[in-house]
Amino acid sequence: MEKQKTLRICEKGHRYYKSSDCPTCPKCEKEKRPQEGFLALLSSPARSALVEYLGIDTLDKLSKYSEKEILKLHGMGKASLPILRKALAEKGLSFKEESAKK
Repeated sequence: MEKQKTLRICEKGHRYYKSSDCPTCPKCEKEKRPQEGFLALLSSPARSALVEYLGIDTLDKLSKYSEKEILKLHGMGKASLPILRKALAEKGLSFKEESAKK
């Protein structure tokens, strides 16, 4: 059974319907979306995972993390990794190498 959508109003006054408990306003998220750069290529959950959880807003900062560390973030999915790899490669960067198990 599908959960019924309810009308919500965010603090900016945007009206939207959602069936989940997620409090994020889709209209506010669209307004916050960057127009250029690697973050503009990502979905809102993936972008929030990087920026809000780890403060990653540049490729230099992203290169300090391994793919495994990035994938552990809530909101980050496997579809985002090819986008991030390509963006890093275009700047001559890459994800941090995984450390060898002891």
